[in-house]
Order: sequence, then C-alpha cells, then structure tokens
Amino acid sequence: MSAPCPCGSGHPYATCCGPIHRGEREAATAESLMRSRYSAYALNLNDYLLESWHPETRPGTLHAESIKWVGLEIVATQQGGEDDAQGMVEFRARYIADDRLGELSENSRFTRHQGRWVYVEGDLQQTAARQPTAIGRNAPCPCGSGLKYKRCCGK
Repeated sequence: MSAPCPCGSGHPYATCCGPIHRGEREAATAESLMRSRYSAYALNLNDYLLESWHPETRPGTLHAESIKWVGLEIVATQQGGEDDAQGMVEFRARYIADDRLGELSENSRFTRHQGRWVYVEGDLQQTAARQPTAIGRNAPCPCGSGLKYKRCCGK
C-alpha cells in the first residue's frame, strides 16, 4: 500500500495527487487542483507548482523553504466543478517552521486556461497573521501521526 496523500483526502498518494503530479491526468476540479498544489508544496515539487500557476500571475521561480506542511483543511468551495470555468477554494494549511506550528488561511482563485485548471492568485485571511506557537518536544505531532513531535516531524 502506498503512503497516504499529503492533501489529507485519506487516499494513497499513488492514486490521489501522484497521477496529477506526474501528468497522467489533469485535476478535474478547482479543489482537486488545490489539493494537488498543497501536496506539491509538501513534497517540494516546484516544477509542478509553476506549471499549475496561471501564466499571467506565475512567479519566475520558487524558493525552497524550510517549512514542513502538516495538514490541509478545505473550508469552502464556490464553483470550480468539472463544468465550471472559474472557482474559489478557501483553505487552511498548517505548517511547522523552526519548531513552531503556524497556519496559512487563504481564499484561492482558479480558472481554466487552455482547458485545464490553474491557480490564479489568493487572498490571505486575517487569521494567517497570528503568531506561530512553539511545539513541545513531547507534545503529539501536529501532522496527526500519533507520535510525539520529537520522534516525528521534530527529528
């Protein structure tokens, strides 16, 4: 059995975001593109991130960051279905940086470009401005593994 997909769908990576990352199939909805982009951040797949970004808003490069992404929650979606031309996905993504747990909240906009879903841009939510909190070494790991932080993501 394959490792679980970082996007939090509960499906194996090999059948969830993996085929999208490898170009074997396109994301069918704005939400599936959002999930595949989150997984790409978690797996440092910068080429995929740039390819799935709208050419008018795409940056020239992405810089590798020392962030470990540990959880994605889809809060809401508007449009973005298989027959739609545009969509919005509101999400919260938890991360660990410098042994501190933080959260990024964003409303992301997606559109179809040349027949496939692409990320256009996002608006960070006010909750994203809160200060990251320190994670105790003996605390449960925020990734949900059930292990202590020091034995999991804190290694």
